[in-house]
Amino acid sequence: MNRTIFGTGIFFGALAVILGAFGAHGLEKVVDADAVNTFETGVRYQMYHAIFLLILGSMTQLKAAQKKAIYYCIVLGVFLFSFSIYFLATNSLTAFDFKSIGFITPIGGLLLISGWCMLGYRSIKYFV
Repeated sequence: MNRTIFGTGIFFGALAVILGAFGAHGLEKVVDADAVNTFETGVRYQMYHAIFLLILGSMTQLKAAQKKAIYYCIVLGVFLFSFSIYFLATNSLTAFDFKSIGFITPIGGLLLISGWCMLGYRSIKYFV
């Protein structure tokens, strides 16, 4: 499980750098500044959670089942939160109206918060 968590963290981190570069150098020419800022928010949160996964994958204090639950919350949260933000920021470039599925962004946020809370709870139980 640690290899999967660590590998996902590396993937999310590399993808965040790629998407950040795209947002900074390619996207600014085709959408307005607010959309670029929105896109950058998605990138920033993806990178935060890539680092989160690298730390989670390196932890030896938690059981595999505990890590697995946290991992799934974070991965699903990144997809629902960051990727919905990417689609919403580039909405003007597509024929599909991504605003119709914008409700998934806060669901992704709740999953990210849940992952952090589970890590906090499990860590406190272990260290205290």
